[in-house]
Order: sequence, then C-alpha cells, then structure tokens
Amino acid sequence: MGQENKTQTWMSEFVLLGLSSDWETQVFLFLLVLTMYLVTLVGNVLILLLIRLDSRLHNPMYFFLSVLSFVDLCYANSIAPQMLVHLLSAQKSIPFYNCVLQLYTSLALGGSEFFLLGAMAYDRYVAVCHPLHYTVIMHGELCLGLAAGCLVAGFTNSLMETIITFRLPLCHNVINHFACETLAVLRLACVDVSFNKVMVAISGFLVIMLPCSLVLFSYGRIVITILHIHSTQGRSKAFGTCASHLTVVCMCFGATIFTYLGPRSASSVEEEKMVALFYAVVAPMLNPLIYSLRNKEVMAALQKVLEKFRDKE
Repeated sequence: MGQENKTQTWMSEFVLLGLSSDWETQVFLFLLVLTMYLVTLVGNVLILLLIRLDSRLHNPMYFFLSVLSFVDLCYANSIAPQMLVHLLSAQKSIPFYNCVLQLYTSLALGGSEFFLLGAMAYDRYVAVCHPLHYTVIMHGELCLGLAAGCLVAGFTNSLMETIITFRLPLCHNVINHFACETLAVLRLACVDVSFNKVMVAISGFLVIMLPCSLVLFSYGRIVITILHIHSTQGRSKAFGTCASHLTVVCMCFGATIFTYLGPRSASSVEEEKMVALFYAVVAPMLNPLIYSLRNKEVMAALQKVLEKFRDKE
C-alpha cells in the first residue's frame, strides 16, 4: 500500500523529452511550429467563416468540410500551444491529469477526423454516382447524423484506449515524445503490455481501416462512373469535385497507417515523433489550403468577401 502511494505521488506529473535537446534546434522548431500553428488557426477559421457567410457553400460537402475544420482547430489546440511553451522551456513537465486529457482529446479528435473523411467520401460517391438524387439522399438530418456519429465513434474509442493505457503501473515518468501519446506512454509500463498492444491494434483497425474501406469503396465506384462519362469536360468536372478530398485522405491515412500499422524498428520512436508532428501540426494547416486552393467555389466565396470589404472602405 505504501509503495502504491509512493508511485501515485511520483506520477503526479510527466516529463516530455520533446523533439530535441539542442537549444538552437528548439528555437528553430518553435518558429516553425508557431508559423504553422498561426496558419492553421487563420486557415480553418477562414474556411468556417466563408461557409457560414456564402449561401453557395450551404450544401452537404461544405457542411462536412466545416466540421472537419472545427475538428482540426480543436486538434491543433490540444497539442500545439503546450508544444510551443515546452520548446522554450527548460522544464518540459505536464501534470498527470493534463496528460490524460491531452491523450484522450487528441485520440478522440484524430479518430473523429478519420470517420469524417469516410463520411465525406460517401458524400462524394453520392454526388458523382447519383447526382440527380444527391439532395434527396444527403438531406440535412442524414448529414447531422453522420457528423454526430463520427464524433461519438471517435470519442468512445478514445475513452476506451485512454482508460486501459493509464490503468497500467508505470516505472518512470519520462515520456520520449513531445506530447502524451499512447505508444509513448505504454513504454513507461513496468508490466507486460501485450493486451494493450492488441487493443491498440483493434482500435487502429476500427478507426483507420473501416473509414479507409468506405473511402476505397466510394472512390472505386466513383472511378467506374467517371470512366463511363464520354466527354473530357465531364470527366474533369467529376474528378475535380473529389480531388481535394482525395488529397487529404491520402495524406492523413498514409501518415497514420505508417505510424500504427507499420513495422517496428530501432528508429521507430523517432519516426513516430516525426509522423505525429506532421499529423498534429502540418496536416491541420494543409487541409484548409488544399480545400481552398484546389476549390473554385471556396476561392469565389473568398473573393466575394474581399470585395465586400473593399466596397466598405
């Protein structure tokens, strides 16, 4: 009993090793992450405002995009601010319950994003393969239900994984990562973690492979439909409606599959940190850029808003 109390006191906080111990490297990373974080905030808030202000963007595709932007904002804010503080701090500690909350929210939001990408793939499938029935099939209640289901699935899966992770007895409190992440925390355990690894694998299958299967099915049907379109212009238009989403899907699913389902190696810890950095900071920044720069409707909405501001001046 005394040993348990001692362990509980010792684990009142964790120490994060971060990405580097070199001061100059940390300053460089601080400036880089700060820039990407600010672009993430501006880009995703702008997407949300444009969808809200322009009636031409009031359709299922942009509804899901607005939910995705909101999730990206929350995800970036769950990791980036603390990371920025730690990059300029000598003591990179995080309280125990803050670590639990960070792991839970990042897992929940990340999982929700994968399910959302699957729902968005289904939306594109209906738009391309059943264009005449698109508004009937993708009605408001269905869109709300799909979005809510994605969030519930992500947060439920995260709750299960967080509970079984932090129930383990831990040998020390030094996490070789820049954030509280499942695999990094599991390395602190002083007992066999085979069960946890199996649960992480099951979780990874549900969160990654199920949405990925829906994406593959949807785009398989989309490709078949596009190949049956005789005009080059028609094919280009059909593919153009999916290009942005397909780019984001390849980026997000590819990075996470590499992290959780790829082969383990001696350098896997550092590789995991690099991929986690990409997904936590880079991906939320790139998503609004991809959807805006490759989307004529979003660019037209942005131009319309800018013209309104010019007229007021």
